[in-house]
Amino acid sequence: MAAVLALSTVGLAACSGGDEDGGGSDSGGNVTMTLWHNSTTGPGKAFWDKAVADFHTANPTVTIKIQSIQNEDLDGKLQTSLNSGSAPDIFLQRGGGKMAAMVEAGQLKDITDLVSPETKAAVGDAALGTGQIDGKTYGVPVSILPGGFWYSKDIFKKAGITSLPTTVEELNAAAAKLKATGTPIALGAKDAWPAAHWFYFFALRACSKASLDAAAKDKNFTDPCWTKAGNDLKAFADTQPYNNGFLTTSAQQGAGSSAGLVANGKAGMELMGSWDPGVIAGLTKDKKPLPDLGFFPFPAVPGGQGDPAAIMGGADGFSCSEKAPKECADFLNYILTKPLQEAYYKAFNSLPVSKEAQGAVTEDYLKAVLEAYNKAPYVSQWLDTLYGQNVGNALNVGVVNLLAGKGDVAGIIKATNDAAKKG
Repeated sequence: MAAVLALSTVGLAACSGGDEDGGGSDSGGNVTMTLWHNSTTGPGKAFWDKAVADFHTANPTVTIKIQSIQNEDLDGKLQTSLNSGSAPDIFLQRGGGKMAAMVEAGQLKDITDLVSPETKAAVGDAALGTGQIDGKTYGVPVSILPGGFWYSKDIFKKAGITSLPTTVEELNAAAAKLKATGTPIALGAKDAWPAAHWFYFFALRACSKASLDAAAKDKNFTDPCWTKAGNDLKAFADTQPYNNGFLTTSAQQGAGSSAGLVANGKAGMELMGSWDPGVIAGLTKDKKPLPDLGFFPFPAVPGGQGDPAAIMGGADGFSCSEKAPKECADFLNYILTKPLQEAYYKAFNSLPVSKEAQGAVTEDYLKAVLEAYNKAPYVSQWLDTLYGQNVGNALNVGVVNLLAGKGDVAGIIKATNDAAKKG
């Protein structure tokens, strides 16, 4: 990409916001906005603090007040604020069905004409499409977040695993070797969504792209592939590959979380999105990236209709609430400039959405993610994002119940279909 807007040029566009731009402007032309993100500690929080401070330096009339919210709490608090009419001006956007519901409710600002040509060139049509509905733009991505397995090369080597699993049979064999020396796979099912990710990936292998797309439109989950995905997950979980107490283990908070188990050498691997390296780095003893971290895609599963090279993930981004001043879009353009995207990558150990900034990626594990991403015939969004909050919550709860022995595969399908009927 060409370098997008320099700070000095951003300042020209963000001098004032009149009353017609929504709340936040005053008669003197000063603008105050609020920003909600999910980085509560470490380099991620520092990134947003510096980005906002630098933006204010270049745009003295624009003040952005930051509120950092724990990831697992963000969606609920955001939905409450949107429904009450007190939404932040700028906030983290998951996309998919969740964003579609916000658009339908009139809660997001249409920024189609406010995304700069430089941003469009930097990000590209495909990635920008993750923030679009019916050809209109309601959010911009900041990071590519495909999922897969994050593993310790040292632990794999000690267990005698000489090649990375490419089939679920090989994954089972690797887990068996790891079990002889410790915990094969870390899982933070207390937060529900990490457990549901397992069902999502099995569904990605069991269901064709056409079936996934059809379910996104009609919210009907009666295709037999969904039952196959549940049965495949149950068969795998019955081998007991997860950490003891996984049902009460959190995903990202503290050394005892699933990410913390990988960070401190107590588990061989974790299935998670590509934000995981940054989370793991913040939980190592020296608060530095895990030196032996590696990545491999979710393996092929026999009998499925999905392409074994398909990837699941997302492109987390940011939106402006409906009443946000136009300076909100100026800030979104700003965080997609090459310098900010490179800083984002360094802070989060996560792949920047900027094509040119991707050239700054040096870690082998992130290069492996990019390779898998670029080879993928298609990329599905996380299913709880793709199918909306009601269906997503039903999926999450249903999978946890299955893993806890309190439910079955038919229960997941029924709960999901019932949730879809509620809208």
